[in-house]
Amino acid sequence: MKDWSTIYVGSFLPAVELRRSVLEKHAIPAVVLNQRDSSYHFGTIELKVRLEDVERASQLIEDTEA
Repeated sequence: MKDWSTIYVGSFLPAVELRRSVLEKHAIPAVVLNQRDSSYHFGTIELKVRLEDVERASQLIEDTEA
């Protein structure tokens, strides 16, 4: 995933998926990389977009959180 960048990190999957759906609604491809351990519930969930979409995606995420 060298052409992708992490724009959001969380620990609650529905919150990350909500942000992913906002991005995809604006035609920005996004992937969720779930690195949480299913037994012990530690780790992170990353939202990644292509490098060329980082600025626009970051602005959309910021607007969503405001």
